[in-house]
Formats: sequence, structure tokens, C-alpha cells
Amino acid sequence: MKVAVAGCGNVSVNHFDALSEIDGAQIVATVDIKKERAEKYAAKTGAKAYADFDEMLRAEKPDVVHIATPHYLHTPMAIKALEAGANVFLEKPCSVTSEEADALKAAQEKSGKQLAVCFQNRYNDSSIMLREAAQSGEYGSIKSIRAFVTWSRGADYYSDDWHGTADKECGGVLINQAIHTVDLILFIGGPCKNVTAHVFNDHLKGVIEVEDTAYLMMELESGASALVLATTAFTENSPVMLEVTFEKAVFRLEGEMLYRILPDGSPEVLCEKSSEEFSGRSYWGHGHKAIIRDFYDCLKTGRRFSIDAAEGAMALKTVVGAYSSSKSNNKTEVI
Repeated sequence: MKVAVAGCGNVSVNHFDALSEIDGAQIVATVDIKKERAEKYAAKTGAKAYADFDEMLRAEKPDVVHIATPHYLHTPMAIKALEAGANVFLEKPCSVTSEEADALKAAQEKSGKQLAVCFQNRYNDSSIMLREAAQSGEYGSIKSIRAFVTWSRGADYYSDDWHGTADKECGGVLINQAIHTVDLILFIGGPCKNVTAHVFNDHLKGVIEVEDTAYLMMELESGASALVLATTAFTENSPVMLEVTFEKAVFRLEGEMLYRILPDGSPEVLCEKSSEEFSGRSYWGHGHKAIIRDFYDCLKTGRRFSIDAAEGAMALKTVVGAYSSSKSNNKTEVI
């Protein structure tokens, strides 16, 4: 399969690393508006570097396109790739509005191609075990979920031309960092019915145009409630904590660790950290290789990839609802 990677910034290292281990995947093109970044990876992979995405699609006709560009470009580029006959592996968020997400879903359906949205934390062993616990019924139904994302981002992180901007990043901690945790809540607890949220900037006023802190109260369709607190104003990049209270048990996920909280309050370890080698930041999780392997297995076997445009839009639409709620100061239905 001929593969192109569009966007050669920080997160792309995970894509190149995973692709190096995929049998039959040949990187033929790298694309970045800053062509020197595309040339850096082209030199490593034997690909051809491009600064223009449309030119690359016409010249190379790739079978698969990985998109790791700024948020506002995700949907337009993915639709172009689908229309050109390529399968698409798309970094989150899949879109930046609900309307874009619907257009992406329609484009995937029309193309007949596979599209993956990169919610790699679903592939952590801890996430899989927690979802299995929820689906088994052994512990009763989920009553509530709480989650904390406490990471550190300083002014240097926003020194490029798109992070921290309303028109390119299209949000802050919620759409960039915490959307993974929102997705895990939906993965484990099911779809969100409505959300009440507040987003604000206490840490980098005058430096960024978007929020550094977000607070969400989510009502799931199951009747369970979920509460999320996310911030990039902490001094450390701590593992994400997600705690699920069932009728008969409490489970706590911390990064790639999973615990069952015993009646005396002590934790029983159910899942240790992955031993797989990893090229990115440890607090991102180790799921990039696993999700990319699964996507290519779907391409080879014809199995439909599970986190497609429709599934990937669920977290995005919850985030969009949260932004709307914060702006209106009212509960917002997630549609």
C-alpha cells in the first residue's frame, strides 16, 4: 500500500514509528506546509516531500493518507483524500464543528473507503478491561464517572502559528487534550445526552485565545452522570485519572494502570503499564502503534474499522456541546 503522511509536526513521530512496523506499507509521500519538515521525514523514509496536499494527491495517488495537521484542516483534507480514492487515518478531532463531522461521515459513506479517527487510548489494556467490566453486567450498571486531566502547557507550547488560536486549534484543553478522556467516557459509558460546561483561561491570559481549563457535567443516555475537570495549568503532566462507580464496584483508571477499589479503600491492581516501546510522550499512552496496526489489518482483511467518522464524531459533538453550553450558560443537548 502506498502511504502518505500529511503534517510532520510533533504527533507525526508516532505515525512514522508505527508505519515502520506495518508489512506492506510504503511511505511514498510526506506533506507539510513547512516543506523542510516534510523533507526531514522524506529523507528517513525514502518518500517524496511536498508542501502542497492537492499536488501530492494528484501525483502519488496514495492508498492511505495519514492526517496530522492543525485541527481546522482535518475535515477538509480528509474529504479531499476520500474523494481521491484514499483510505484515511485522521488525528483527533475529526472535525471542529458538528456540521463538519456530518459532512465527513457523508463523504466516508459515499467513498466506500475506510476512515479512522485516532482515539488511541481505547487500545490501552486498561481501557479495554474497564469497557469489558462495564459490558459484562457483573458489577451492575454504571452510576457515575469522574475524570481528571491535569497537564502542563506553557507559553512555549503555543509559540507556533496555530496552537492557542480560535480559528486554527478551534479550542484549547477541551478539544485538544481532554477530548481523549471524553471519548473514553463514551467508550465505557455510552453516548452523551446533554452537557453543562464552563471553559475559561486562568493560566495564559493574553497568550492564547482559547481555554486552558474546562469543567463538564455530562448526562449519558444510560442515565449515568459523568464529571470532567481538565486543565493545562498544572505543573506536571500527570496520568489521566478516570473513575467509574458501578452499582457493585468502583474501578479507577490512571493512565495505563487499572485498579478495583476494595471496600476498605485500598486499590487492587488489575492492569500494569504496557511494556511496548514508545516514541512519544508517556502520558499520551502507548496506543498509537496498536490503533494503526488494527487499521491496516482492517484494510487488508476488509473488516470495518470501529472508530470511523460516525463513531469518532461522538466525542467531538460532546465537546461542541460543551463549548455551546459554556457560551450560553445553559445545558446543551448533544446532537
